[in-house]
Amino acid sequence: MTSVQVEKKVGGSDAAGSASEEGYQRGLGNRQIQMIAIGGAIGTGLFLGAGKAISKAGPSIILAYAIVGLVIFCIMRALGELLMYRPVSGSFSEYAREFLGPFMGFVTGWTYWLFWVVTGITEVTAAATYVQYWNKGIPQWASALVFTVALFGINLISVKLFGELEFWFSMVKVTAIIGMILIGLGVITLGFSDAGDTASFTLLWSEGGFFPKGIGGTLMTLQIVMFAFLAVELVGVTAGEATDPKKVLPKAINTVPWRIGLFYIGALIIILSVVSWTVFKPGVSPFVAAFQQIGLPAGAAIVNFVVLTAALSSANSGMYSTGRMLRDLALNGQGPKLFTRLSKNGLPTWGTGVSVAMMLAGVWINYQWPGKAFDLVVSFATISGMWAWIMILLSQLRYRAKANRGELPQSEFKAPGSPYTSIFALAFIGMVIVMMGVDPDARVSLYAAPFWALVLGVSYLVLKARNPESFAKPAATAVGADATAKDGEKG
Repeated sequence: MTSVQVEKKVGGSDAAGSASEEGYQRGLGNRQIQMIAIGGAIGTGLFLGAGKAISKAGPSIILAYAIVGLVIFCIMRALGELLMYRPVSGSFSEYAREFLGPFMGFVTGWTYWLFWVVTGITEVTAAATYVQYWNKGIPQWASALVFTVALFGINLISVKLFGELEFWFSMVKVTAIIGMILIGLGVITLGFSDAGDTASFTLLWSEGGFFPKGIGGTLMTLQIVMFAFLAVELVGVTAGEATDPKKVLPKAINTVPWRIGLFYIGALIIILSVVSWTVFKPGVSPFVAAFQQIGLPAGAAIVNFVVLTAALSSANSGMYSTGRMLRDLALNGQGPKLFTRLSKNGLPTWGTGVSVAMMLAGVWINYQWPGKAFDLVVSFATISGMWAWIMILLSQLRYRAKANRGELPQSEFKAPGSPYTSIFALAFIGMVIVMMGVDPDARVSLYAAPFWALVLGVSYLVLKARNPESFAKPAATAVGADATAKDGEKG
């Protein structure tokens, strides 16, 4: 909690609330937090995006996922250290504000909000297209409208209901992957189904080797793999509403390695052992291709349902996250005061409502100009997502330095190997951004960044001129830390 938050009052109450309360209801239990963490690491990036990555790198994509998985674990442990120092729903936006300055907090909060608005637009629209698999007569806009309104309604009822829905969304994804792994193992070891005669672990190196496109081809897929993990940091946003954050959040973060190992690396090893990597194409789900090769007629329909669930899960998380980010900005004077209001159920309905309105507008625009209108904006979502990771790592490095000097209390959940692991993760993200500039397919992701930076820069100067106190650098961060420590003891 910054000193600005400690001193500033909004509507007669503490601007940020206590670190343990913040005005929210702690309705997310261990079971829900664990599945939200799992769901954040499993999305359309795996179910659909992996097809393009496989076609570019072959079996070596397994190594790419393993390396990126290590980087993601470094990021999540850095976030975990910050969360145990001060578990707040503003999460990395709040940490950037405290350790990197008001401007960085402002940029991070609004950028992450944009990330989820854009993601919500694309995921709801994608879900509407998946419905047409079963009934092409249903207009895409109608399905998108129904999904958006339904998810918004759920987010207005209670945080517990949001967590419960996300739990079952994640359960569907987890069950599908485990089922695919078990079926694939049966095909490989027992030889049943149409793929039984050719399925073998030797497919991992017999079709042109483990690096059929060379090491360069594998390196160029790292950006695709990184995108698949976007939203894994969402568990940090739940900190302000977790029933026992100091117990639940470390458990969720420590499960990242085995989640990546099982759901990504394990699934890809099995899929690429059942079906030759040469079969996969961009835009085609590797799970669908594998089921077709095995000869299960219902496989495509099952995967379509799972992908639909993954899209709705992402949209649901987006609605949850946007309201919390807008409220955090508003509490710090960096957004409209209207967003500070909570419903009687402790929900930021105004922030969520405005965000959903923008998602609805996006669905309408996508209906009018399908395909082209969102290319630039959608690709920008990947950059904005990685910006959050960069801010997490930089904030953790600054926090650790202050803690080591005795200026702040030490976290109960230190990132192992820090600062070296955080520096490694930062360097890796930098390398991926450079490769995005080299790759014509990914370069468009970088074009929108200067425009967004200009919008934020001008907005920051205007808001700072109107309310300089909210953008003043905290005079004594330790004051906020002490207040937070006392709140944590009470919680």
